Amino acid sequence: MMLLVTHVLAFGECQRLCGLPEGDMRHPETPQRCYTAVSLAGAWLVAHSKATPSAPTISIFLKPPGVIPPGGSTTICCSCQGDNGNFVLYKKGHQLRSLELRGSRAEFSISNATHEDTGPYSCHYVDGDTVLARSETVDVMVEEFRLPKPVLSVLPGHEVVAGSYVTFRCTIAHSSAGCFLYLEGQVKTLSLLSKEQDDFNLSHVHKGNGGRYSCQCFTRGASFEWSAVSKTLDLVVRDYTWSNVVRLALAAGVLVLLGLIMAEAVHSHQCRPRPC
Repeated sequence: MMLLVTHVLAFGECQRLCGLPEGDMRHPETPQRCYTAVSLAGAWLVAHSKATPSAPTISIFLKPPGVIPPGGSTTICCSCQGDNGNFVLYKKGHQLRSLELRGSRAEFSISNATHEDTGPYSCHYVDGDTVLARSETVDVMVEEFRLPKPVLSVLPGHEVVAGSYVTFRCTIAHSSAGCFLYLEGQVKTLSLLSKEQDDFNLSHVHKGNGGRYSCQCFTRGASFEWSAVSKTLDLVVRDYTWSNVVRLALAAGVLVLLGLIMAEAVHSHQCRPRPC
């Protein structure tokens, strides 16, 4: 938090802040005392703002993402830009367990899952008894898989150049299924692909679009029916912009150096004494 001084207090404003009637000059030191009081208060606020760092941001996600079957497993990953403290896992506001922060991350595993594991989970980042930050919630869903497993593909390929146009396609042998597209490390699904929409398009991709993708399909009737999650697909985005800048700079440096060498050679030749 940063406090900014937006204007200088006039004496009347200072008196109002100090609880004095505006224009009260009964004591010769009134102005000085008033400004001293306000200055001390301002100094305390500034010191307090500097002593209270901004709260760290927590990210939470499932690895692998998606709905899991009974007996399946998943991992709730919590991470932040901290170097000490603990992560405490909560479900529906009830504390479950705690893990020490290791490498700015903690992983809570759920194995042999049952329907009792379904629900919203969140992480609290704590140092001693002090809660430093709270994450969003991530939902764990445990459902039977009744649909065929989909296949995820990407065009033009698994490795693309930054700025390219990329299309993900989730294919399933079911005429009325919709599908979710997942990117590992994200708390929310990237897109819902309805039965009328087979593709998910990314235009002008950048490094942040790279990662591990998967998809999962469902039908919605009297109840939801789910497929297993597809095999994962890794998208790599190559950004050659900075590399090209470095190459051009090196090439320009070489040309300048060659020019200097040529100029020196010509100058030396002109200055050489000629025979009589």
